[in-house]
Amino acid sequence: MCGITGWVDYERDLTRSGEIAQAMVDTMACRGPDDEGLWTAAHAAIGHRRLAIIDLAGGLQPMVAEEDGREVAVLTYSGEVYNFLELRRELEGRGHRFRTRSDTEVVLRAYLEWGQELAGHLNGMFAFAVWDVRREELLLVRDRMGIKPLYYYPTAHGVLFGSEPKAILANPLAERVVDADGLREMLAFVKTPEHAIFRGMYEVRPGQTVTIRRDGITKRRYWQLESYEHPDDVETTVATVRGLLDDIIARQLISDVPLCTLLSGGLDSSAVTALAAKDLREQGLGKVRSFSVDFVGYTENFKPDAARATPDTPYVHDLVRHVGSEHADIVLDSGELMDPAVRARVLHARDLPVGMGDMDTSLYLLFKAIRGHSTVALSGESADEVFGGYQWFHDPVAVNADMFPWLTWGDISGNANLDLLDEDLREALDIPAYRADSYHQALAEVPRLPGETGHERRMREISYLNLTRFVQLLLDRKDRMSMAVGLEVRVPFCDHRLVQYVFNAPWAMKTFDGREKSLLRAACADVLPESVLQRVKSPYPSTQDPGYEQALRAAVGDLLRDDALPSRQIMDIAAMRTLIGKPVDETSSMGSRAPLERILQLDAWLRDYQVKLDV
Repeated sequence: MCGITGWVDYERDLTRSGEIAQAMVDTMACRGPDDEGLWTAAHAAIGHRRLAIIDLAGGLQPMVAEEDGREVAVLTYSGEVYNFLELRRELEGRGHRFRTRSDTEVVLRAYLEWGQELAGHLNGMFAFAVWDVRREELLLVRDRMGIKPLYYYPTAHGVLFGSEPKAILANPLAERVVDADGLREMLAFVKTPEHAIFRGMYEVRPGQTVTIRRDGITKRRYWQLESYEHPDDVETTVATVRGLLDDIIARQLISDVPLCTLLSGGLDSSAVTALAAKDLREQGLGKVRSFSVDFVGYTENFKPDAARATPDTPYVHDLVRHVGSEHADIVLDSGELMDPAVRARVLHARDLPVGMGDMDTSLYLLFKAIRGHSTVALSGESADEVFGGYQWFHDPVAVNADMFPWLTWGDISGNANLDLLDEDLREALDIPAYRADSYHQALAEVPRLPGETGHERRMREISYLNLTRFVQLLLDRKDRMSMAVGLEVRVPFCDHRLVQYVFNAPWAMKTFDGREKSLLRAACADVLPESVLQRVKSPYPSTQDPGYEQALRAAVGDLLRDDALPSRQIMDIAAMRTLIGKPVDETSSMGSRAPLERILQLDAWLRDYQVKLDV
């Protein structure tokens, strides 16, 4: 995994702007701690920071392709292409010759062979840019599910681009402005495709290419979900899912650096860990290494809530014993979660105050601890979106609501945050209307199956909304927290072959055993302990320590005593005082803390990023 950035300007000699281009590259140091490079020409500066995973010595970037002694194309690339060995053989058959063992060179040669059509040949997670020296045009490409991020900012005479907004904001041509529409997107919890919150900045949509030429910008979708009649019965579908997972895991275990799995004791991460353990054992490569996160006293004092019926650790240990993994629990305390330096790094990783509070901080600390042992981690992320695991897939109120189903669940809806906005601003933003518009835009995209009606039709919509909107919120979080410490996280359940196949399985088949994620449970039943197979879906853990909430309230109280509080222009100060004056429950919940977390994030963001709010 790596960090990419660059600058194209058709009216400027960028060989004279190396200092600015280098500043853009420097912002990506966390994503690529192993090496860096900057290629410049009259109208393009292409930068790269490298996290070395495959061919440690040979995959240096930006990578330049030459023909007859002339530079013809320059690639800056982030990600992994899991079918690069097959593509390499195909390209060799077409006359291409390779100097390295890296997947980077395969992508570069694929561009020379197929142009922008190369994206359809790639299986993996990736975001990259190719500067075509001959045509003087830039191609931006993002993977089908949006696992790896990619942003761009059109300028008067070209474009800026980067893996994260911070790379673009390092260039003085990019304004640090968030207008009313950006504020709506930041607060709505809906993830509108291509919206990057900062005015003038855009996100390359998953499955999209963006081409920048002298005469303008062209966008093209090279992949999106399609609807078709599912061809298989339950038994065949379960076998197909298992076959796909075996192939996906085998491909994603390829690495020239230490690798591990992220384990929560749930069905998804346990399936990934168990299949990885099986594959490594069969290859004679030893035990799989696994890591999990816990909090001091969490398991012993756990109180069930609406989202979590059980703590993770007992199930984690059941799975560890079952597969014989080399495991470590990373146990955190509230002091670590409140560490100002850690919270600042988490915000800087996000570039925006859109985090999930302690769930972001603990994930960052988990990844930081893992990075001391491994460079690559396999995650169970996205299985809930693919197989229908979230509670809102099964709650009739959420399913039948005329809105994004996750917005019916209080703890994650963000509704409590809106109550703290200045009343006039809250009315002007009209977040409910913005959410409704975004929802109906998403609904209009759903690929329909002729003749499909009733509940099956609605569940196709629910699946589509989760696979194209909600999953992006979680993939963004996982990418930013992992890359902030230089850890590559791979997401097997986002393999587009699996996503497309399961998307078209009828909902009755996805719940054939009367449970959530029936197909996944059946496909992996032979490699999992009974306790994990029967466990009810439980989200990523969140601390229940009331001391953590008290510390948040104290921090907000300190802000309120600051007459120069940057967020005074948008927050209801009286409502904030009322919030921190309420008694703290014996067991703290993510929902009760969410407004506190948002206040602290907003204030730190406005101070640190010098953002202008144009509302």
